[in-house]
Amino acid sequence: MPRKRRTGVVLSDVNNKTIIVGVNWLQNDPVYKKSKRRVTKFSAHDHENTAKIGDRVLIEESKPKSRTKKWRLVEILEQSDRSDD
Repeated sequence: MPRKRRTGVVLSDVNNKTIIVGVNWLQNDPVYKKSKRRVTKFSAHDHENTAKIGDRVLIEESKPKSRTKKWRLVEILEQSDRSDD
């Protein structure tokens, strides 16, 4: 069975070798027939600390690295145009 992959935006890169990735999805309301935009946050392993806040990244399921990290960074799809301070 192939591993799950998600595309999202890096929300935090404060911790060493860890990034927080936000993945957007739509939730449909059964009564009002409207859809809400939701964000799910994933902790992902970034071994080389390459991803920065605002980058669009691809993450993949992996074996657990810690209590919360069960995903790993595969590649950076699009870098943010934020300059380094």
